[in-house]
Amino acid sequence: MGVIQIEVCFAETSAAIIRSYRLAQPACVADALQAAAADPAFAHIDLDRAAVGVFGRVVDTGTALSDGDRVEVYRPLAADPKSARRARAKDTRKR
Repeated sequence: MGVIQIEVCFAETSAAIIRSYRLAQPACVADALQAAAADPAFAHIDLDRAAVGVFGRVVDTGTALSDGDRVEVYRPLAADPKSARRARAKDTRKR
């Protein structure tokens, strides 16, 4: 049973939070989120409901982690992309 080094990151509108953690193997995304939840830097983020990924690929919390992986916590979308596009098109037609 070894130890792996991973990163957990969250991009806010003005800055990014990036923290490194050492986890005992075998470790999964849920273990990384549990470590982040104990960190005051992530206190304002709802880690239980957030979508997560590893290196830009959306995964579920049971996904196994390897040494050097970066777990990304994603913010919810501000607006539905289809609705935003329709609103822009409607606005453009009015002009």
